Amino acid sequence: MGRPARLALSLCLPGLLFAGTAGVAGATNYTLWIHGRTGGGAIGNYNDFAYFGPNTVAAGVNKKSVNWDGRSGVASQSGYVRNALDCFCTGENWCYIGVHSAGDMLIGYTLANYGGSARPVTTAQPNAAGVCTASAGRTQTGWNIRWVLVAAGSAGGSELADIGAWTTSEPMVQQHKVATARALYNHNDTRGVWFYNYAGANGTLYSFTLPGQDDEVVAYHSSGGVSGTGGSSYCNRGDWFCDDLTLGSGPNQGGRPKWAYHSVMFRDDGEDYGHYTGRNWGGITSLVRRDMDAWAR
Repeated sequence: MGRPARLALSLCLPGLLFAGTAGVAGATNYTLWIHGRTGGGAIGNYNDFAYFGPNTVAAGVNKKSVNWDGRSGVASQSGYVRNALDCFCTGENWCYIGVHSAGDMLIGYTLANYGGSARPVTTAQPNAAGVCTASAGRTQTGWNIRWVLVAAGSAGGSELADIGAWTTSEPMVQQHKVATARALYNHNDTRGVWFYNYAGANGTLYSFTLPGQDDEVVAYHSSGGVSGTGGSSYCNRGDWFCDDLTLGSGPNQGGRPKWAYHSVMFRDDGEDYGHYTGRNWGGITSLVRRDMDAWAR
C-alpha cells in the first residue's frame, strides 16, 4: 500500500489527524519515540536517538527519545516512560508517540496501569535524569496523548522468545513469550488512545518459526494488534494458507478482532519491510517516521 493509500485510510481512522494547539498560550506539541529491545541511547537524555538513527533526521514536531535499558522487565522500565510523559504530555502540552518493537509493550503497559492515575503537571524542563519539576503542585489524570504509531509492535509477543532464540535469562525476553506477553497487562485498556500499527513482512531467517507473515522478529498477530491469549497465523490479502490481517480497526478474516483502540495502518503486501532500524531509521520504522513527520504538528 503506497503513501496515497495510507493517507486516504488515515482520513477514515478515528482520532488520527488533529488540529494543533496554536492559540493556546504556552502550549507545545512533542513527539516521543520509544525504542525496542537491546537498548538505545543514554537513559534520561531525550536527545539521544542512538537506537533509531541520526538525530538530524526529521521525525515529528519537537522529537524526544525515551530511552530505557532494553533488557529489563516492563514494570522496572515503565518509570522512564512515565517520566517522559509527565515531562512533555501534561498541562497544555500534547504528545504524539512513535514506538518500535518492545516499545509497543512499554507504552501499552504504562497506559493500562498508570493512565488513570494522578500525574504532576510539570515545567517540561528535564534534569539530567530525565525528570521534570512539578509546576505549583498541579496534577491531572493521565496524559495528553494524540495517538501512537507502532512499528513492528511486539506487545503480542514473539515465538522467538518461546523457542529460546534470544538470551533466555533476560527479563524482557521472558515477557516476550507469546502467552506471557498477552497476559502481561490489559491490552484493550489504552485509556482511549488509538494505536496505529505498521506490520512488516520481509521475514527471512526465522520465518519457519513465526506463524503467518512476519518481519523476521514478530508475526502479524503481534505487529497487527490481533487480540487473544495466543498467537495465530495471519497473512497478506489473498494468501490461501492463512487468514488476512485486515486494514483498519475491524475484525480480521476469520472473525478474530484486534485489541480495542488498535488499527492496522499499513500491511506489507509487497513484503518489502523488515524489523530492524539499522540505526538509520530503517525497516518498517521508516514508514512510521515518514508519517510521523507529516502528521505530528
